[in-house]
Amino acid sequence: MGTNKEQDRWPIGKTKNGSAYRNNLLALAHSTMNNRQTLALLKQQFWTSFGRNMAPVTSADGLKINWINYKTSVKNLQFSMQAGSAAASISIELTHKDADRQVLLYNRLLQVKNVLRHALQEEWQWALQVVDEHGKMISGVDTSLEGVSIYKQDHWPRIISFLKRQAICFEDLHDGC
Repeated sequence: MGTNKEQDRWPIGKTKNGSAYRNNLLALAHSTMNNRQTLALLKQQFWTSFGRNMAPVTSADGLKINWINYKTSVKNLQFSMQAGSAAASISIELTHKDADRQVLLYNRLLQVKNVLRHALQEEWQWALQVVDEHGKMISGVDTSLEGVSIYKQDHWPRIISFLKRQAICFEDLHDGC
């Protein structure tokens, strides 16, 4: 009596035409899609919650601030907040395409390093011309909160507190410039 090598490799029971194997794959694909949708929904809910938490905080002029898409009013200077599965971070990024101009802007930022340290209440990490996750050359300064996940709702208070404190300090500094 011969053995079916395909069934030996995928021990899902003996079925005609491997339909159980296809059904298992479909169930796995459906589960993966549902998992992705769940993670995307959690991420959306986190940023909505963060936005609501920050809504009462206005600029020095009393204007409403879009914290998630914060506008610095300085060309090639971006304020960015990230939260993922292992950490949350906040950064000030210099994105000028010309490498020499980016170095010049970075050196200007370095001139106010002590002011930044005092305003932001901690030491941030400085980086000159590094490649970001999109393959783009950037320079800047950032800080992160390790060991937290946007996908765990019980971590949200820590993440929101961290981002909120840093964002408000940055806004106060930005308004003073």
